[in-house]
Amino acid sequence: MGMNQTPVSERVHIGFFGRRNAGKSSIINKVTGQELSVVSEVKGTTTDPVFKSMELPPMGPVVMMDTPGIDDGGGLGELRVKKSLQVLGKADVAVLVADLLEGIGEPEERLVKQFRDRGIPYLIVYNKADLKETGAVPECGAHTGAIGPDTDKAPALYVSAKTGEGIHELKEAIAQFSPKEEGRRLVGDLLAPGDLAVLVVPIDKAAPKGRLILPQQQAVRDILEVGAVAVVARDWGLPEALGSLKEKPRIVITDSQVFGQVAKDTPKEVPLTSFSILFARYKGSLEQAVEGAKRLDSLEDGDRVLMAEGCTHHRQCDDIGTVKLPRWIREYTRKNLDFAHVSGTEFPEDLSSYQLVVHCGGCMLNRKEMEGRLRRAAGQQVAMTNYGILIAKMKGILERSLEGVGYKSR
Repeated sequence: MGMNQTPVSERVHIGFFGRRNAGKSSIINKVTGQELSVVSEVKGTTTDPVFKSMELPPMGPVVMMDTPGIDDGGGLGELRVKKSLQVLGKADVAVLVADLLEGIGEPEERLVKQFRDRGIPYLIVYNKADLKETGAVPECGAHTGAIGPDTDKAPALYVSAKTGEGIHELKEAIAQFSPKEEGRRLVGDLLAPGDLAVLVVPIDKAAPKGRLILPQQQAVRDILEVGAVAVVARDWGLPEALGSLKEKPRIVITDSQVFGQVAKDTPKEVPLTSFSILFARYKGSLEQAVEGAKRLDSLEDGDRVLMAEGCTHHRQCDDIGTVKLPRWIREYTRKNLDFAHVSGTEFPEDLSSYQLVVHCGGCMLNRKEMEGRLRRAAGQQVAMTNYGILIAKMKGILERSLEGVGYKSR
């Protein structure tokens, strides 16, 4: 992800769902004007979810998500259906594609229930509208009643992936569901124009070559957005950087892995926080994460701790999530704990066997998916926290780092 692109986590995620061969992939290709998804007469061509970042006027930056058919049978088919449902966790908007010839049936009703249960706004789209003209199908209105009482409030549109009929109207309808911007900021609301913000970025063998990781990029962008000044320093170079500044910084933001040393090097009167804490605040999970960290003090021998990462491709995530943090937690609790690890979309439905879930900052997950994971943990009464908040607690600097963002824990 280059610095000139909107991060995936900040894009509106639009999921296309339906049975095999309903025309999901063909409709996506028409909507985007690109051949993003494989199209074939053979049922079940899309075997894995397909994600494509793009600009979709008038909505702006989006991720289009094509999914396998939800009527796929057999062992492999069930796995594909499971992957489709995992995509639901990311969806800001759902588009249910039905074949006009087949109408709405039990598979579609099941999907609609999922949309409603998860609070996902959705559209119902009937494909193959070009067949109306041939008299091969009844009038469209005859199918609307088949949607049933639970789903008839959803707008229904008629399109043809073959001729392009109704595609413009579909784009306009999707745009109506664009999530309203809530004015959330990552760090900009803590700063005034001209303020100095110092970012502490360790660069070691785990850091990606030639670039900053996403949370650092986004923090720099947000600081510049409000007219403040970003100063970026290596962890070992922080004392020299602070000494060279003519005025005290408004805030120091550090990578969690060097939290302890940075706390020592940052004068007490200078607010200090971490990228993890900023992201928890930004994604609405700060309070739950702070409360979840308290569970650390009551863990017992044999308790299970789930380490969860939102991405699968950053080596530095693997390093802290699979090696450093488990070691630090064992040292802090002095308990013999059982650690499990998941990454990417593989977040368990059933968390009841865990006494604590420790999640990464979630920079690669959109707000919808992060909220779903937090809600799942809260609903099953399982404590959930994140890397940065847990590290700050173990280093004895959680209160200070929360004060840095104006948050008082209970």
